[in-house]
Amino acid sequence: MHSQKSDDFLFTSESVAEGHPDKICDQISDAILDTYLAKDPYSRVAVETMVTSNRVFISGEVRGPKSITKDLLEEVTRNTIRYIGYEQEQFHWQKLGVEILLNQQSPDIARGVDSTAQKEEGAGDQGIMFGYACNETKTLMPAPIFYAHKILRLISEASHAGKLEGLGPDAKSQVTLLYRHGKPVKATSVVVSIQHLPHITQAEVREKVRHYVLKALPEGWMCDESQFYVNPTGLFVIGGPESDTGLTGRKIIVDSYGGSAPHGGGAFSGKDPTKVDRSAAYAARYLAKNVIGAGLADRCTLQLSYAIGVAQPLSFYINTHGTGRVDEKKLVTLLQEIVNLTPRGIREHLQLNRPIYKRTAAYGHFGREAEADGGFSWEKLDLVEALRSEFGLKQHVA
Repeated sequence: MHSQKSDDFLFTSESVAEGHPDKICDQISDAILDTYLAKDPYSRVAVETMVTSNRVFISGEVRGPKSITKDLLEEVTRNTIRYIGYEQEQFHWQKLGVEILLNQQSPDIARGVDSTAQKEEGAGDQGIMFGYACNETKTLMPAPIFYAHKILRLISEASHAGKLEGLGPDAKSQVTLLYRHGKPVKATSVVVSIQHLPHITQAEVREKVRHYVLKALPEGWMCDESQFYVNPTGLFVIGGPESDTGLTGRKIIVDSYGGSAPHGGGAFSGKDPTKVDRSAAYAARYLAKNVIGAGLADRCTLQLSYAIGVAQPLSFYINTHGTGRVDEKKLVTLLQEIVNLTPRGIREHLQLNRPIYKRTAAYGHFGREAEADGGFSWEKLDLVEALRSEFGLKQHVA
């Protein structure tokens, strides 16, 4: 979180592309989750993936339809890697080996989570989850992570559309913004490292990337040329799992707020929505975003905590960082009245028992558009008018 006493500071966030080894793993884990939820919306899934040169290892605990076979999950894995674009000698979607080691969910965990006539459905684990929103961007996300994601997303879209040749799927970005009086005003440095074919020169890579950086940033925000770094080591031919082992859940700050807000520590990908690491983090973002969308504050941090097997959150904390326009104590009470924050309440309110997760696993779980099939439902601003009405404010105009 920004903690400087001065309102003038630099802040940096990074993103990684869908072809980054860790992101490959997140997407495979969530593709497997989607496969289970498509067959049975109440499947239990906790899947971890590891990738290295021409090998994929999938492990975890599941409870779901027996019709989901290892052959089907291997096909899902290969198709995910194919879509990302890996047809390299040391990591090829057709040629790599896939090892699947899935066990049944522990009955001890199931006992704590399952609802019965005597008890409400409990949280799948203990943990703390944070949500955050601010008015720095139209998506109500912090600007550094918003633009870091946008650069790579634009490059990816161009590559998939066949408009960008010579670059590979493995990439990272980093954006440093200057804040004046607490508001972002321009980039002071931009870093993009991206895999490329051997015959593409560094100068060519730089110019290809420049187009998408300029397209991503607001007009006049581009950094000085000396602070625009593209492949600073000079070469990035060997990339992907050939050069770096990947693991599920290793990019949690990229997945959330880029370091602008706290993170509870639990990863999202590969986990079904009974796991509050995921569902409660989505709920916290949903509430924080609606607070900002309603104009009740300029910044909002929200924390929830849970115990395994216990339905109700143990704590609910909100901080508007001195920007609030309403009574925070009343806001805490009101938000908990509007949304049932038990695991079941969150799942039902946001309709999370659907195969909507693979799309979240690259370019951030937050700051995306809510989709017609229920994807990114936690980004909806459907509480705005109710919040404003409760505080006696006039109808909000976005």
